[in-house]
Amino acid sequence: MMWWFAVVESKHELQNPTSADKVRLLGERLDLGPKSNVLDMGSGRAGPAVLLAATFGCHITCVEQSEEFLGAAKERIKQAGVESLVELVHLDAKEFPLEPDRYDSALCLGASFIWSGFAETVEALRPGVRAGGFVTVGEPYWHSWPLPDEFEPDEGYDFMTLAETVARFETRGVELVTVIASSQDDWDRYESLHWFAIEEWLHENPEDPDAERFRGMAEHNRDIYLRWQRDLLGWGIFVGRKR
Repeated sequence: MMWWFAVVESKHELQNPTSADKVRLLGERLDLGPKSNVLDMGSGRAGPAVLLAATFGCHITCVEQSEEFLGAAKERIKQAGVESLVELVHLDAKEFPLEPDRYDSALCLGASFIWSGFAETVEALRPGVRAGGFVTVGEPYWHSWPLPDEFEPDEGYDFMTLAETVARFETRGVELVTVIASSQDDWDRYESLHWFAIEEWLHENPEDPDAERFRGMAEHNRDIYLRWQRDLLGWGIFVGRKR
């Protein structure tokens, strides 16, 4: 069966609602340089890793379980000329042997589902970061609360307000030092690339067994985004220093 995200994110350089400039800003806030060792868990197609390695010369270990994403990541790393800086590990991030105090920074951008939650992700990454290093998680949050009565979030949309997200972040032994929030343009670019990719795939694969199911999923997601999510949901990169 064709994997849904391999289709809808086939055109994404960054698989989250952010931008190249904001990823570079993240690198500045993490004080990355040629001596920095970075861990990127659930690294996908290696968009942030390629940008950070090319800009700052840092060494990055990318852990990703999807063969489709790893294949794309390998090609992008080669094209960017950063093969000596970016290591790809084909593994479920939960199974990655995390050496204590090994990394200057540990990232998980938009993949907290690996550990079934935002705070749990911070807790999972923290042991691998040296004292004074950084834990970074990209996560959605609600712009306001309560949500409108008529809006029914999809399963898994158990997010919090920005203030509650920060509070939960800091309960796991890290001190918030930076939030890099997505703009409306970031969201629109991210979501509309999904629409573009799925329509192209459906045009090229009309007889695929998953075609109608994927069409229904795409229509639902687009409708939810345009009617509700665009106004209600934010996304931020949260950076904390390990105490």
